[in-house]
Amino acid sequence: MVYSNKDKLDWTMVFIYEFGKRFGLTVKQAFNYLSRFKGIEFIDKHYDYAHTQSFESMIDDIATLCRRMGGELG
Repeated sequence: MVYSNKDKLDWTMVFIYEFGKRFGLTVKQAFNYLSRFKGIEFIDKHYDYAHTQSFESMIDDIATLCRRMGGELG
């Protein structure tokens, strides 16, 4: 299925907000962290899967990915 850029962007922005909320980060800090440690890249590449999961589940999964890439949150 093809998703619009707007749908992907809307979902990703909410994800970044929720990720930041979980770890006590501002939206900017969350975005920078997710960009640096490949979370945004994963979401972009695997949006078809990511957006069907709960934010809670995806936050856990992306946090694990980012830790494997050198991130140190939670």
